[in-house]
Amino acid sequence: MARVVCVHGIGQQVRGEYSLLNDWYPSLRDGLIRAEAEPVEEAEVAIGFYGDLYRQPGAMLAVDDPHYSAADVQPGLEQQLLAAWWAHAAAADERVAPPQGDTLVGIPRAAQTALLQLCKSRFFAGVALRTMVFDLKQVARYLADDALRRNARQRVAALIGPDTRVVVGHSLGSVVAYETLCALPDHPVRALVTLGSPLGIPNLIFDRLQPAPSGGRGAWPGGTDLVWTNVVDSGDVVALAKDLRPRFGEAVRNAVVHNGAHAHSVRPYLTDKLTGAAIAAGLQ
Repeated sequence: MARVVCVHGIGQQVRGEYSLLNDWYPSLRDGLIRAEAEPVEEAEVAIGFYGDLYRQPGAMLAVDDPHYSAADVQPGLEQQLLAAWWAHAAAADERVAPPQGDTLVGIPRAAQTALLQLCKSRFFAGVALRTMVFDLKQVARYLADDALRRNARQRVAALIGPDTRVVVGHSLGSVVAYETLCALPDHPVRALVTLGSPLGIPNLIFDRLQPAPSGGRGAWPGGTDLVWTNVVDSGDVVALAKDLRPRFGEAVRNAVVHNGAHAHSVRPYLTDKLTGAAIAAGLQ
């Protein structure tokens, strides 16, 4: 079994565990080197892959995504998440006009306006509109589709064995990783490292977690010896709640990094010294 299990985020539906490992492993190794830690061998790292659960069977589109438009953004969670992304992007980027009042409520063209504003942001630069809509739908579907949620978590759980010491979750993958560990009794994981995580977003994500939070506090995903490090870029639009301590307790170690133009990309998160140190501590 792998010593380190990594769980990817949204938008990986046309990838696979081995192609993702080719991306993740060199960056993870660089982070360990930055932290002056002993590198882990590639054979000791595994990718918990669930992206194909979102893949459209038999489609022949350019990137295998449906041709979504603003009209496909559904009321409820998708619309609320889009509004949150827009508001956060506007606060971090002067090129994005902020939403005014209840901009996304009851206005048919509001989703189009939000998406067009997001296209102006540095965070979403070069991201196709239909891809943004598909990403919204991936997050919403994970939270609403019990079968997909169960299958994603089972794939990650199957990789966690007696030798597993570290679980790294990026973006939506941090939600999958967290819920998987919560559901595994007496697991051996010593370090949970979340990167660009949306876990702390109230109402949209936090209140829909499994197990459900109690008294405004989320469950702890392991024993007392588990160290949870949450790493976030201040400009990461997906990680709206930067500090997870108000939701999961003071034991969460929060680190702020600077990923440059690619605030949500997993590569700069992994190469940062703080991420490397958190992974190394779990491996010791």
